[in-house]
Amino acid sequence: MTGKVVIFGVGLIGGSFARALKRAGAAAKIVGVGRSPEAMARALELGIVDEVAASPAEAMRGADLVLIAAPVAQTGAILASILPHLEPGTVVTDAGSTKSDVVQAAREALGVRIGQFVPGHPIAGRETNGPDAAIPDLYIGKKVVLTPLPENAAADVERVAAAWRACGALIHKLSPAEHDKVFAAVSHLPHLLAYALVDDIANKPHAKQLFQYAASGFRDFTRIAGSSPEMWRDISLANREALLGELDAYLAQLTGLRAMLASSDGAALESVYANAQHARREWIEAIEAAETPADHDSAK
Repeated sequence: MTGKVVIFGVGLIGGSFARALKRAGAAAKIVGVGRSPEAMARALELGIVDEVAASPAEAMRGADLVLIAAPVAQTGAILASILPHLEPGTVVTDAGSTKSDVVQAAREALGVRIGQFVPGHPIAGRETNGPDAAIPDLYIGKKVVLTPLPENAAADVERVAAAWRACGALIHKLSPAEHDKVFAAVSHLPHLLAYALVDDIANKPHAKQLFQYAASGFRDFTRIAGSSPEMWRDISLANREALLGELDAYLAQLTGLRAMLASSDGAALESVYANAQHARREWIEAIEAAETPADHDSAK
């Protein structure tokens, strides 16, 4: 059991972390910190946190583990605010969807104390936000990618990993650069595309008619466009270079598909569709095969 856990941001990600730890009996006390008094009051009312701290000094007193579950652009400011109150035995981690920028911000904010910060990213989410969106089983069977730093003590990395395992998560490890390159392709680009499609439809003069006839395919494809705009603005800008590279590659793919369509090249279209279908089936089969692994920890 971890003693005192402090969570900056008790919405979907931070709130679900708190609920999961509570259900597992893995934290003696959970303290919430946030920008919105209304959200914090709601988190307390729902029992997500045991206390709401009025200041970083109050929150950090006697803290064993700190999770920063706020938009990535806020990471540096939050770390700077807790540095004067960071006790030697406290381990800090985050849940940001980008890692290179977070690590840079952490180095600038913490300086020689950087060893107490273990970067992380839970690969889980929903399109809803706020304390009411938090659920205790969000992380069960989901990956959490840790990107440990050379300055991190093995015991501190394990403390973070153990907390996520208590939530039911599977621990993976990547370098910050590897992490950002991977997730630009499989997470950040899909979100950008979903937002772009819904925005395009919404700006058409006959948008109401289009949405009237949009069905499950459109709903499934655009589900992630219901996520927090502030969070995804920060993620997109933080991972701009890798995301631009993936977007350029996707634009080239679309240009090729357009040429096939314009020339009525059915065979070429079918070949692309078949390759995509095959790749997706293999991916789903791999997920299903890994749902009950004997060892839930893996490292790259």
